[in-house]
Amino acid sequence: MTHTGALSFATCDLCDAHKGDSSGRFRVLPPVFKDFGAHQKFSGPVVTLKCFEDNSLLKAAADSPGDGRVLVVDGGGSLRRALLGGKLGAAAAKNGWAGVVIDGCVRDVAELARCSTGIRALAAMPLPTEKRQQGQRDIAVQIQGVWLRPGDWLYADEDGIVVMSAPLTA
Repeated sequence: MTHTGALSFATCDLCDAHKGDSSGRFRVLPPVFKDFGAHQKFSGPVVTLKCFEDNSLLKAAADSPGDGRVLVVDGGGSLRRALLGGKLGAAAAKNGWAGVVIDGCVRDVAELARCSTGIRALAAMPLPTEKRQQGQRDIAVQIQGVWLRPGDWLYADEDGIVVMSAPLTA
């Protein structure tokens, strides 16, 4: 189920409404992310992970209740290992994660396309990660030069990804 809250949104409209915001409460991620999941449009409160070429924390998160949240993974922009594959994508969808945004790679692209959740990443890479049980959760992370914090709200659609410090209100 894609969580969009009580409101529909378009990232272009959000950008139009907030283009003069210099407070840092409204941020736009660079257009480097590719769409891999079944849902192009998703939103929800952010949960952050920081893990470099080790998806132990990502597996634990995908296997836990998502409750309509968006998992944002600082993978250090690595193009050498895939942090998310078909099994973890299916687990994230089954457990109610609205989406997963990875500053890194994914694998099992055909399987991910069938996952009923939003999945964005930099690229596909067939090589899996090592499991070293390393990483951090629920900290501020920098994704492609943009800071995201636990509890921020992420909105993604066909045009891009924006982040706000508070959810949209009517």
